Amino acid sequence: MPDKPETDLLRPRFHFTTQRNWLNDPNGLVWHAGEWHLFYQYNAVGINWGPNSWGHAVSSDLVHWRELSDALDPDERFGWIWSGSAVVDHGNTSGFGDGKEPPLVAMYTTGAPAAGKPCVQGIAFSRDRGRTWIKYDGNPVIAHIVHENRDPKVIWHAPSKRWVMALYLDRNDFGLFASPDLKAWTCIQTVDVANATECPDFFPLNVDGDATQERWVLWTGDGIYRLGTFDGQRFAPTTGPLVCEHGPNGYAAQSWSDAPGGRRVQISWMRGGKYPYMPFNQQMSFPVEMTLVTGPDGIRLHRAPVAEIKSLWGRTQRFADKTLSPTAKLAPEGGSGLYDLELTFAPITAAAGTGVFACRIHGHVLRWRPDSGAVSLLGRDMPAPLVDGTVTLRILVDRTSIEVFANGGRTSASYCFLPEPWDAPLELSAENGECRLVALTVREVSSALAGAPARAGA
Repeated sequence: MPDKPETDLLRPRFHFTTQRNWLNDPNGLVWHAGEWHLFYQYNAVGINWGPNSWGHAVSSDLVHWRELSDALDPDERFGWIWSGSAVVDHGNTSGFGDGKEPPLVAMYTTGAPAAGKPCVQGIAFSRDRGRTWIKYDGNPVIAHIVHENRDPKVIWHAPSKRWVMALYLDRNDFGLFASPDLKAWTCIQTVDVANATECPDFFPLNVDGDATQERWVLWTGDGIYRLGTFDGQRFAPTTGPLVCEHGPNGYAAQSWSDAPGGRRVQISWMRGGKYPYMPFNQQMSFPVEMTLVTGPDGIRLHRAPVAEIKSLWGRTQRFADKTLSPTAKLAPEGGSGLYDLELTFAPITAAAGTGVFACRIHGHVLRWRPDSGAVSLLGRDMPAPLVDGTVTLRILVDRTSIEVFANGGRTSASYCFLPEPWDAPLELSAENGECRLVALTVREVSSALAGAPARAGA
């Protein structure tokens, strides 16, 4: 285990990684008593994917994280601990509380199909702010249903005064279940989300900030979602499948329960990153806040980095009204290589293949083509159409990741990369013609690792 994680060459500086070993899906996201709890799939004994347990970290600001002792270890009776969620049982419906403070209750999949132990759903509870967990003696609370049914996401539905859970079943099928006490569950509906699997999330959001206009979001592990209405008994979709995450590396996103101020904050596993010779393997995305916004094509989910990133902002450079071309390039002054970029540009010509906007980031080129209206980076495209004649991008750049948010977060994409072995400065230009840079703000981002404590138990 490294004594100083900030010295690891390929360790992200403002994205969560474990001190050591493998992580994947975020689990059990819940806010309680001033702490954002981040549980996650964790291999406590190896650098690659292996026997799943739940690792645990907490933060007061979604930026600086402190790793705690592992929360849930593999179960001798049922098998590994797979993905799941956690809630604050304010009304002590489960009976797990001690009268001092409401219990935290985690619901998770456990199983070892390869060893003949099918996946079932279990619960565990904590009476000490998530520091220690007790598995329920009555597990499983949901027996095996079909295939590898897994990844329960639980939310309290106040109008019906009961818990509602989304569970992945099989193929493109997701089940909705209801319970009065987190122990006894009844299936109330099955919903199909085409081309989507695993890791559901289910939550309401106001449309355009209007509390009288609400839609429910059924999210899936692939970053595909459906919008609809929900009355506590039935989810009525109002859209077909919509794509929010267009990148190759954003996966298994989950949102925090009980977030203060009614916020809906989400974090993803940035699946597939490479970190050779590092003591850790894999990273999380930077947390984003989600909203529903009405646009020309209807109501759509938007994502944007949480405002707390401002605590890491350093030197800022601003540029405006520049014409870019293959020879007229803009290279902001060098810095740490960690950036929060905001830029707006406009094509000068729409002729096919001309006036391509280009931004070189750590040796990798992000391009936007006027004829396709799409951003391309590392072999994957993301829609980014013109809005009133311009395109606006927000780009977060860390040691090994780039996250792109287009037009206020209407579309977004997560990318992992290995930096070039030489210094590759930030550079903006145009290819095969000219384009106009309307505005650019380059904010250097400081490391959130300085003084990061080693794994602790409290």
